[in-house]
Order: sequence, then C-alpha cells, then structure tokens
Amino acid sequence: MSFFIRKRNKNSAPTKTKSRSSKTSVPGNSQKINTSKLVGSEDEEILSDSDVELGDDVNKRKLADVTSSEDDEETAQEKRLRLAKKYLSQLEEETELGDDDVTGGTVSDRLKEAILEQSGKLRKSVASTYQPPSTDHIRICNGHKLSVTCAVITPDDKFVFTGSKDCTIIKWSVSDGKRLHVIPRLPKETADKNLGHSSHILCLAITTDNKLLASGDKNKLILLWNPSNCQLLHTFTGHRDAISGLSFRRGTHQLFSASLDRSVKIWNADEMAYVETLFGHQDVITGIDSLTRERAVTSGGRDGSIRIWKVIEESQLVFHGHSGSIDCVSLIDEEHFVSGADDNSLAIWSVMKKKPITLVPSAHSGKPDGQKDSENWISSIATLVHTDFLASGSKDGSVRFWECSNNFKNLSQLFSVPVPGFINCLKFSSNGNFLIAAVGQEHRMGRWWHLKQAKNCLYIIRLNKSSG
Repeated sequence: MSFFIRKRNKNSAPTKTKSRSSKTSVPGNSQKINTSKLVGSEDEEILSDSDVELGDDVNKRKLADVTSSEDDEETAQEKRLRLAKKYLSQLEEETELGDDDVTGGTVSDRLKEAILEQSGKLRKSVASTYQPPSTDHIRICNGHKLSVTCAVITPDDKFVFTGSKDCTIIKWSVSDGKRLHVIPRLPKETADKNLGHSSHILCLAITTDNKLLASGDKNKLILLWNPSNCQLLHTFTGHRDAISGLSFRRGTHQLFSASLDRSVKIWNADEMAYVETLFGHQDVITGIDSLTRERAVTSGGRDGSIRIWKVIEESQLVFHGHSGSIDCVSLIDEEHFVSGADDNSLAIWSVMKKKPITLVPSAHSGKPDGQKDSENWISSIATLVHTDFLASGSKDGSVRFWECSNNFKNLSQLFSVPVPGFINCLKFSSNGNFLIAAVGQEHRMGRWWHLKQAKNCLYIIRLNKSSG
C-alpha cells in the first residue's frame, strides 16, 4: 500500500519528477521494503539505505551545483566522471585560496567528509569544549506583542527571522540585536486574498542558499518570501488544517510541510508547484525535520509515533518509545535523531532500531517552587548537526545543553541557561557559536497556560568554547 499521493494543480507549472523505485540497495542484498512489517517487535532491526552506493548518491547530491551542457551521447558513467573532475577542481581552488571555513585542509579531507556526511556517519565530538555562557553573552530582543512561536537563522549566521502569534515576522541582526524589517499582519479587508498572514504563524524554514524563506500559519497557508527584501513571492494552499512544521531539504528548494491535518506535503519551490502528499500519522503532526537525503522525519503527537518518510522508495519507517505525546523531533545526522515528549522525556534514536537507543525520563526536572516534572513537557529541541551537541527547551525556566556520547548510548546534561517562559523553538547557528530561543508566555500550539512573568521575545545566547 502506498502512502504517497501525487496531484498537480491545474494552474501550476509542470513539475519535474524523477523515477521512483520501491527498492533499497543494500550491499549484497536488494529487497523491497514492506511497510506492513514496520510495526513488529521493538527489538527488530530496520533495514536502512545508509549503505547505498555512494558513487551515484554523492555525485547526484554533492555535485548538483556543478552543472554544464551535456552531450546526448554521454553515458551515465562518463557524466559522473566529468562532474567528479569539476568538483575536485573546485575543491583544489578553494584549498589554494586558503578558505578558513573549509573543514579539513586538503581535498582528500573534504571528499572524506562529504562521503561521511552523505552516509550519515560524520560525527564530530565538540560538546565537551563548550562552557556555560555568562549573563553578558545573553541578548534579549523585544518586538513581538504575543508569544514568539518559531525562528530560523540565515545560512551566513548574520540574521534571524522570528514568527509570532501576533501574525508578524521580524528580521533581526545577530550582531546587535536590532530589528531590521517587520512583515506586518495582513489587514482584515485583504485577509481572504492570501497575500500575507492574518493568523498565528507557527513555523519557519529557510533554504541553505538563503534564497527562500517559508512561513506557515494557523490559517492553512504556506508563504514564500525573499529573505533579502522580505517581499512575498508565492502562496501555497492545500492543507486542510494549521501548518505545524516546515523544512527545506538541504541544498535544494524542495519543501516539506507538516500539518494538523495529519499529512505531509512536498512542494517544488523552484516551479512553485505541489508535488505529492504523504499519509500515515493517526494524529496531528507536531514537528518535522530533514537533511540532505530526500526524506523527512516527523513526530506524530498523541499517536505516539515518529515516522521517517523515504520519498524515493515510497515507504516509511515507524518508531515508538515515548509514553506521551511526541511534540518535537530533530535530526542529528542521516542515521540518528532526537525527540521530546510531553512526559518530560528525551530520546535518541537510530534509523536501524524501532525503539530508542537511550531515553532520559526526567530531562527537565521540577523547580523548588513545586513544579511537577509532568508539567515540564519538552517543547523544543535543537541539534548541532553531525556533532554530539544538542539543546532542549521546556517551561521550567531553562534551556538545557546535552552531550551524546558512547555511540549515542548516553545522553548527559552539560549545563543550563535561565530562560523563563515557554521555549517554543531552538536553533543552533551553523558554526555553533550561538543558539537562539523563541520564547513566549504561551505554548505555540495553544493558549491553555499563560506565564505572566515571561516575555514574548527572542533570546540570542553566545556559546563559549574552551581553548583546549
């Protein structure tokens, strides 16, 4: 049974779709994935496509930006060789220029890192180098009138965009915390023309090339903006309930959207077109994330499941382990991810196992004033991708920083930073130098609790690294 439904809008531009295969290549074995077997015993291992032939995959994904005219008679092998040579030439030029941002000083180091990243095996141990920040390193940015629900950082780490229940989007400068631009709430007289947001903004996403900013609201709309001048580019419609999560696949303009209507939709932002719909969750979807591969991971709230949607194979992997509603999920790399639930637990997962590798039952423990652990559900998670460093947020008045060690089998708290209020969103900068927190007096998905002592604001937390 396929969980994928494709549909093209009559007025949409034609969408280029690649041929899809229902088979996954595993060294020495090629078999069709049967989604009906995904709900077996918890100890059952799941076949992963992390071991696919890297030659084809790396050339398709890592060399996608190195394009040129192709001779009609060029074979697939000749094309791969030509693109590989151009990629090597580009790496050599960067190395000769002495780019400080290049990780690994040689071309071979870059190639090894690219392969490890694509296979999901690139892991950097950096968590132990971080030290608790001082109060001087915490900047509070005020500007929203209601709870800040979501935030994203531009790829160059210079700007931050925040969305709020006040229906506005604000662009901030990271260096001084100043407001640079405000996208206002759409006036009521034009609210039916889909030209802006007139209801709570619940999620944001930005492309890795900084060309597109996507925002989703409670009114079932997805809007695309130009991050540079904050001009509206396009509006996507199609979901039947509020948009709860957005994620651009890295290096592309392919957009995944999650909704309270229990579905995930895929959009082609280059052609401004709808691609397909993915079904499977039995309750509202509360979070979504993606990396380089053509797949997404979602948390299904009270259906108690996390699902990885493998788009090419038209299949999904289902994971169970939390005892409560799973409210947020974030990828660590292509093979591991972390989730948080309203039972105050954090869990680390592998795509090869249906149950958590490790689970911390009381991640945000109660405060001396009598708060119960059950009140401090995990509302947000951030991971520094391809590292052992992550952060979690709740309503207990702090952001907590964690280290994944012993091959993801241990999760230990390093330190915490005081942040009063509902921490609705957390994001690390790409270089790991700072963390942002979207904070509000209310939870982003509802108004059942109001913390008067909190501020509706953005926190920019500078992180300290030891010299060693």
